Amino acid sequence: MNNKLFSSALALSAALTFGVTPSVDAAGLLKPIQSNLPDLRIKEHHVNVVLEHSYAVTSIEQVFHNPNPQALEAIYSFPLPDHAAVGEFTYWINGKPVTGEVIKKQQARQIYEQEKQAGREAALVEQDQYKSFDINVTPVQPNSDVRIKLVYIQPAHVDSGIGRYVYPLEDGGVDEQKNAFWSRNETVDEKFSFNMTLASGYPIDSIRLPQHSQAAIQQLNPQQWRVSLGNQTTNRATDIAVGQNGDAAEEDPSSADRQSMTKSHLSPASLDKDIMVYWRHRENLPGSVDLLSYKAANNKTGTFMMTLTPGDDLSVLQGERDWVFVLDVSGSMQGKYSTLIEGVRQGLAKLQPQDRFKIILFNNRASDFSQGFQAAIPANINPLLNQLEQYQPRNGTDLYAGLSQGLQQLDADRSTAMILVTDGVANVGVTEKKRFLELMEAADIRLFTFVMGNSANRPLLNSMTKVSNGFAISVSNADDIVGQLMLATSKMTHQALRDVQLTIDGGRVTDLTPDQIGSLYRGEQLTVLGHYRTPGPVNVKLTAKVGGQTRHYSTDVTLPQQSLLHPELERIWAFASIENMQAKMDYLGEGQEANADSIEAITDLAIQYDLVTDYTSMLVVRDEMFKQLNIDRNNQQRVATENQARQQRLQQSSQQQSSQQSSQQSSSQSQNVANKHRADSQPMFDPSQNRASLGGGSGAIDHWLLLLIGALLWVYVGNKRQRKSV
Repeated sequence: MNNKLFSSALALSAALTFGVTPSVDAAGLLKPIQSNLPDLRIKEHHVNVVLEHSYAVTSIEQVFHNPNPQALEAIYSFPLPDHAAVGEFTYWINGKPVTGEVIKKQQARQIYEQEKQAGREAALVEQDQYKSFDINVTPVQPNSDVRIKLVYIQPAHVDSGIGRYVYPLEDGGVDEQKNAFWSRNETVDEKFSFNMTLASGYPIDSIRLPQHSQAAIQQLNPQQWRVSLGNQTTNRATDIAVGQNGDAAEEDPSSADRQSMTKSHLSPASLDKDIMVYWRHRENLPGSVDLLSYKAANNKTGTFMMTLTPGDDLSVLQGERDWVFVLDVSGSMQGKYSTLIEGVRQGLAKLQPQDRFKIILFNNRASDFSQGFQAAIPANINPLLNQLEQYQPRNGTDLYAGLSQGLQQLDADRSTAMILVTDGVANVGVTEKKRFLELMEAADIRLFTFVMGNSANRPLLNSMTKVSNGFAISVSNADDIVGQLMLATSKMTHQALRDVQLTIDGGRVTDLTPDQIGSLYRGEQLTVLGHYRTPGPVNVKLTAKVGGQTRHYSTDVTLPQQSLLHPELERIWAFASIENMQAKMDYLGEGQEANADSIEAITDLAIQYDLVTDYTSMLVVRDEMFKQLNIDRNNQQRVATENQARQQRLQQSSQQQSSQQSSQQSSSQSQNVANKHRADSQPMFDPSQNRASLGGGSGAIDHWLLLLIGALLWVYVGNKRQRKSV
């Protein structure tokens, strides 16, 4: 071995706090706390996001510097974005970029260790369950730099006309052993940049970055915007939000300002805060069906992504209701309970007399804090608040106990919903996922979950809400919490489409995912992926129950003979199919031996489409070593195809931009743009019902529900801050 390698680590991860205070558990280089190992440095960190229509491609380039006289190994841990599939990992060897290939996990680790012992350049990407992608890079030579690039693909998220993208940087804070072991250096010493190009088939009204007021936001045309962040000290900042008319933006820098910027130096940047980008579509857009596809001329099979956006034809719920609030009060919760008490006081005061509530607290045990359902009258509220003042949070997280307690003594004659607020992972009592799913499936109650932070057990929490026909909302420290609460309230106070069934007749369509849809709430889109073998028109039918009635929607769309602009759809379909298979395995709750066939199917699919999973990893070695190890360069070719398609899409966008006469459009022109983009030339949804937005009413429960949930979430803010400041 040419150099003795020392361990060091790099991590980008996230904890949920709702303020903007820098967090101890932030992104950075890691090394053991009690170690004498020297530090690596983050020299550069560059993020480029291209979000087009229905999916986003995020590319991260980093440069690590080793200022020490001995070689080091870097371990880079990146929090797992929701529904994200790693499609590319590149390591620059002798100045040449080498793209990784996907093989079985154990085989990849074995080869990496062999190359490390031999002193040759190698890199490895592994997935740590739902938590993170872990990347090993060896060696970082003395007084030298290494450059790496990670690219992941994920579906876009739009709800009630509001799009949401998060670049996760903060640590979830739920892995106490990991946080106790590692120390962190979260500073980018030299260059940091975040650039996002956002293109939509529908006019965008405004862009908002709640926690990054220094962002430069530029409207290129009604459907395309650009967002830029950097660490140059004299960068001029736009307002926190820029509207379509640019009213909130500052004037262009003067000549003197530009000269000053040229002379300025770059200040260090801190990777301690998620980057959150919202975009808002113009109002009064119609319900629609949108279609993206990929099919090469020589391929017998094409891949499509179909997005259904219903019109707003769901009514406000009426009648008496019960609400069960299940609150995590484990050891991460300390102090700030005066905020909780005041929030609950204000919230309960807004309840209607015929409504009832119940509050469950849980840590390593659960307690019915309100002693069953209580009517919202002062005689019940005041004694409850006095008791709440005396409670002290402590101990572990028995999530199962909290849910079980909340499901007791329900009234079958009243509509009941459960609101779960947690940022942690079940670590006490029952922790088996199957038991949680069985518990919620047997209950006649809908679960609404606020998934707090990047390290929460999202597969578990999302699956529980799905089997209960509820919904889950992810919440980041960088979120606009008021907006997230408005989205949740809109859903909980309106009817929903239940028992949704989608059929596609024609096209020899197969491999649809998800294969079971469940419920669709107000403002939600339905995205379905699949394969087709016969191009041409197909009939799309959607049926669902609303109240006691069955509703039918149908239209025709055309699957193309050839479509070359979106090869990423193949990976998106494959990863969604893998998630679907993994969810079924978790539901059955059987061991690896019983799931051997499913694991083999996931592994084969991941290798075919070059995806990192729990069973596969992405390996980078020298080009000659790939040949020696008989590893085909399939992913190298796939990456080249995807990059070429992205360049073609950017060229098309530039041509469209240059043809725009003005960034302003009338309402009728916006309607024409929307109609041109949609795939259902014969509208699937009632043209008189526009898409859902947050402008509509959501019933008498709005105000108290926002206050009560907001109070519960604010408790997490204060307690997380207090815990991190100790």
